[in-house]
Amino acid sequence: MLPSFLKPYHSNKSNLVRIGPNKDGGYVIDKRAIKSSNMIVTCGLNDDWEFEKAFQKINDKIKVLAFDHTVNKVFWNKRFKKDIVSLISLKKIKPNQIADVFKYLSYLKFFKDKNKHYVKKIVSYKKSSGQITINNALKNLEKILLKVDIEGDEYKILDQINKNSKKINLLIIEFHDVSKNMRQIKNFVLKSNFKIIHIHANNYAGFDKKGMPLVLEITFLNKKRFKISKKKSKNRYPIKGLDFGNLKRRDDINLTFNE
Repeated sequence: MLPSFLKPYHSNKSNLVRIGPNKDGGYVIDKRAIKSSNMIVTCGLNDDWEFEKAFQKINDKIKVLAFDHTVNKVFWNKRFKKDIVSLISLKKIKPNQIADVFKYLSYLKFFKDKNKHYVKKIVSYKKSSGQITINNALKNLEKILLKVDIEGDEYKILDQINKNSKKINLLIIEFHDVSKNMRQIKNFVLKSNFKIIHIHANNYAGFDKKGMPLVLEITFLNKKRFKISKKKSKNRYPIKGLDFGNLKRRDDINLTFNE
């Protein structure tokens, strides 16, 4: 059971939309942030930019700025070799699996012209040229959709996200090791200009020893930019038709909240 402060505020279902695939990589956001945003800043890329790609199909004026220090030539070489072995051993036989072997070509096609990927690590304090702070990443930007999935380092940058809240329309964060970091999450949720409008547990990560989801995907809307109900949501989470398990062969996680 999750604490009450994590329960989303009421949103009309007509305002909520899923962007991206019906599996890992898709997120539920508020439609009002689509046309009003002009930049997606992605912190943590790996090999998945389906959300950004789907978003641009709806708003082709949006630009994508991605930061991930792990996605480099070594990353792509290792991935390609592994995929080739899987292909030869017939572990990848479906058309989409075969196409996935050549993901690097898709990467090159997407990250060109107005879309940029920087091989830099998001940090709270820059110590080398291979690092960048949120302050610098968002410098001179406005009307931003900020997406953060940096495997636990999100807690180090929450203060800087708060300081840059005027620039951010909508915020998506994957919180890792939830139980261990609940105090930091609570402090951010209660003191920021962002209000939770959607929450989903990552069923791929599963639960900790306390029965708490290890990873929560939370969507926030900026209360200074959009009208948000003062009432809490009566939806059941996951929301049928909007939420899907990150791992399809495993049941999605039902969420309940303390009242």
